[in-house]
Amino acid sequence: MSEAQFPNTLVDAVRYFSDEAVCREFLAGLRWPNGVVCPVCGSDRVSFLATRSLWRCKACRKQFSVKKGTIFEDSPIPLSKWLPAIWLYSAGKKGRSSHQLAKDLGVTQKTAWFMSHRIRLAMEAKSFDSPLSGEVEVDETIVGGRDQNKHAHLRRGPWGPQVGKVAVMGLLERHGEVRARMVPMRTKPILQEELRRSVAPGSTVYTDEFKSYQGLEADYIHEVINHSEEYVRGHIHTNGIENFWSLFKRVLYGTHHSVDPVHLDRYLAENVHRFNTRQYRDDSRFTATTASVIGKRITYRQLTGKEGLAAA
Repeated sequence: MSEAQFPNTLVDAVRYFSDEAVCREFLAGLRWPNGVVCPVCGSDRVSFLATRSLWRCKACRKQFSVKKGTIFEDSPIPLSKWLPAIWLYSAGKKGRSSHQLAKDLGVTQKTAWFMSHRIRLAMEAKSFDSPLSGEVEVDETIVGGRDQNKHAHLRRGPWGPQVGKVAVMGLLERHGEVRARMVPMRTKPILQEELRRSVAPGSTVYTDEFKSYQGLEADYIHEVINHSEEYVRGHIHTNGIENFWSLFKRVLYGTHHSVDPVHLDRYLAENVHRFNTRQYRDDSRFTATTASVIGKRITYRQLTGKEGLAAA
């Protein structure tokens, strides 16, 4: 496949991936760049069964498709719908609701919801190779519905507990990548443990005046901005990570309106992935996302909590 042939717009992608054979060859090329290998035993002694669009391993005698061991496994949805869906999620800055995806692909909302969460699973980083360093902005935010939209018994009042709210912590390396995850509480031990795990000692850390960040001076150059007085003091600010929160909440409240905390980590992963690949073109981001579908799988029962979620 030459670079000139590969699509660089959504319209081109829909046309290009309308052929299942093209979809299979594209995914096989990403998965097995040096030739098809059996996902069961690892042997390269395989033959292609054209009548069934399957490969057969001559070593273990198992038959397998290109979907085996990916988010597509056991899905009756053709790749000609899966790949444009991945393009939509990887390219769209404001995300896409399952209702809109259902209309786009001509599937049920339940199917689109399941597809969207599989795609978000593919966007999750398995691990971050190295800790953040240099100048790192750290901040946390609360995700949840507004109190005035809740029943009276669920409203927290001016000082009450955060009912139905979820805390999320984010760390942004300036001119680099962002990392974000849910945290059980915004207490000092929890936030500082996450910070020390994710940021290399000796780095410059920028935070607001929140008390949970006090005491970092032993391992970091800790700069604090007091938001009750100012938002920027020279190079000391947390505007970068707050910009990420703004984009993330625009997706949550503007596109999805309501998100179950059980699934929030995957919505975070989707937005972190798009932010960290913000310098990519749409076709490059699509390819990177599609390459991440391998080795990840989630069933509907796992997604709905009816079965334990196995590690990917």
